[in-house]
Parts: sequence; C-alpha cells; structure tokens
Amino acid sequence: MSDLQSIKNRFGIIGNAPALNHALHVAVQVSNTDLSVLISGESGVGKEVFSQIIHSLSPRKHNPFIAVNCGAIPEGTIDSELFGHEKGSFTGAVDARKGYFETVNGGTIFLDEIGEMPLGTQARLLRVLETGEFIRVGSSKVQKTDVRVIAATNRDLLQEAHKGRFREDLYYRLNSVPIRIPSLRDRQEDIPLLFRKFVIDFAERYNTTPVQLDEEARQMMMHYPWRGNVRELKNIAEQISVLAKSKQINALELKPFLPEAPLNHLPVLASNFPDNGSGFVSETTFANERDILYKFIFDLKKDVNEMKRMFVELVNNPSAVVATQGFQDVMNDNNNLMPHDASHAAYNLPAKTATAPAPVYLQQPETVATFDHHEEVDESLNIADMEKELIIKALKKHRSKRKDAALDLGISERTLYRKLKEYDIEDL
Repeated sequence: MSDLQSIKNRFGIIGNAPALNHALHVAVQVSNTDLSVLISGESGVGKEVFSQIIHSLSPRKHNPFIAVNCGAIPEGTIDSELFGHEKGSFTGAVDARKGYFETVNGGTIFLDEIGEMPLGTQARLLRVLETGEFIRVGSSKVQKTDVRVIAATNRDLLQEAHKGRFREDLYYRLNSVPIRIPSLRDRQEDIPLLFRKFVIDFAERYNTTPVQLDEEARQMMMHYPWRGNVRELKNIAEQISVLAKSKQINALELKPFLPEAPLNHLPVLASNFPDNGSGFVSETTFANERDILYKFIFDLKKDVNEMKRMFVELVNNPSAVVATQGFQDVMNDNNNLMPHDASHAAYNLPAKTATAPAPVYLQQPETVATFDHHEEVDESLNIADMEKELIIKALKKHRSKRKDAALDLGISERTLYRKLKEYDIEDL
C-alpha cells in the first residue's frame, strides 16, 4: 500500500476508492511487461495519467513516450502521422516523413480515443501489434519497429465491433490487459479530497484563502453526477475560488455553480430516471440517449402501421364501427409522444367513465372509392438509415448550421462532421 501511495504522490492521483486502487495495482503489475493495455473510462477520468504510470515504471522508461489523440487527426492524414509517408505519395508530400511508430522505436505510444480510428488504419495497427511491421504511405518497403501500444477509449469497443465500427480482432489484441478507471460518481468518497486539493492550489495561485464547504454543501457536491469527471470538478473548484463571495460555502451558495442537469432534447420516460434524493438525476437504464430515441421511433412506427391497417379496414368496410374509445386512446398516445401499452384495449382498455363511450358510425357516401387490394410498405428499420435521416432533418431545421444541429442531436460537432463524411451528406 505504501508503494501505491508513493505512485499517487508522484503522479498527483488523489483518492482511496477501492476501484481506483485496483486500477492502479493492475497498472503497476503490467508495467514490467510488453503487453498491450486497453484503458477504458469516461472522458475526464485521467486515462493518460495511467499510460504515463505504465511507461514510467517499465523498462522502456528511458525511451520515448508519445500520446496521440486519434480523434483529433483527420482521417486522410492519420496513416501518415502514425506510419510516415514517402515523398510524392500524396498531394503536399514534398518530403519523406517518419511516422510515430518509427520515431518512438523502443518506447511507448499512447493511442487515446482509439474508437475514433478509421477501419483502414485499424488494419495497419493490427499488423504492427502482431508482427512489429509497418509500411510507410506510398512505399512498398516493410519496416520493423519495437513499440509498446497503450490504448484508451471512452466507448464500449466490443459493442462498436458488433456494429461494424471497430475491428473485433484488433479489440482482442489491444485488450491483453484491460484497466477500467472508475468515474467520479463511482468514487464519491474521493470528491471532497479532490475538491480540497484543487481549491488549495487555486488559492496559492491567486493569493487568496481556500474556500471551505459545510456538510450540506459537501453532500451536494458528492451526489452531483459529474459528467465531466475530474476535469469538470477542477473547473468548478476554480470558479468557486474566484467568484464565491464568502470563503465558507453552504448548499445555497454552491448551487449556482453546479449546472442543473445535462442538456437533453430527447423524449424520455420519467420512471427511468430515479432521483437519488439529492435533487440530481442518477444514471439511466439506457446505454445512451440514442437508444431512447430508437425505442421511441420503433414504437411510433408500430402505432402508425396499426393505424394504417385500421384505415384500410375502414375503406373496405365503411359500415363498420371504427371510432371507439380504444382507437381514440391510440391517437392520444401518439399525440402525447409516448409508446402505448400493448395491453390496451381494442384494444380492451378499461372504461374511463361509468358510462360506456358511444360508438361513432361513418355512413358510406353514394360515390365512395373502393380498393380491391392494398399493400403495406414496411419502412426501413436500419439504424444507420435512421441516423442519416435524423442528421439530414437536423441540418434542414437549423439551415445547415452544424453547431446547432449537433446540439439538437445530442452529439458533438466533431462527431457530426464525421457522420457527414461517413454518410456522404452535403450541407443542406
């Protein structure tokens, strides 16, 4: 435990949560090997710090270490950045250039946001991991390298692999040793310690007295969801240190510094968001917001198809009773944008009043168009098609303003830009 504490002091890690200690223990154990490591965790938990720990405690510590953000490099140049290129291999390649796998030979390369890496580059990376060989862009010469790869992601790469967005063979090759860093809300007992460290640092920087939280404010701080994890906590601590009117902060004074809730433009079911008693919403039972949207669309399509069927029956049998309380409830369900219960009546709904609703009869006009047959066209349920359609609608709605469209879709502007290229969507 003393060795673990010395590592925490050396790299500025604060906290004693069991999940955090376990992750550190695994990092220390694997550092003396050359195994590939996959570090997973939400954005802002400190994945790069763990990669530095592994490199600093490894036999490669005197050799180069480089951190590469795969999501920040354009798709057209990432191969050149990682593996290098020859002169004239593409427009702008006026000279030959060494890539990271060549310049960091003997050291460690940290690939952050590995889930953003294009599939073609993933195939090249897999060859490096398996054989230690790579080829520069525009060259046919095979070169050797001895580089240890540490990757990090805030995504579920196995789920991405099942969707065809990440190579499954590369996932298992990277995942030789998995390290899961807990989110800040999963180690609530460490939040007051981190906050105290940050406010002391800021007090020294701005030559002021450190702020302090009373018990009620401390509990509010511990139960806040912290979607941005340690990075968000540090920003809030700096805001309080600079803007707070007093140095003794209570819950009422703390509340303005904490955002009410993450922005969410999607329909949700209130029962899926239990309140934990702190006034903040806890994690949902859905994997992400897009799952909620897809579920809503599927239920809505089912209702629309059902109404189409009932309308066709009405045309073919105009003397039938078509507007019962059950039919009206189906319409109300769709107007309320909530999926209706399959056990509804008639749908067999129980009567809402003591008096049974009077049926509405439609009289057949003298000249009514009849249809000998009808054809039901099933709409595509392909997730990619639906995602593309939603992106197009958002762009039309916001007149091609990508920032507003991304905000409406609940994704980052960079992710929207990548989706536009992936689906070959031009600005509308």
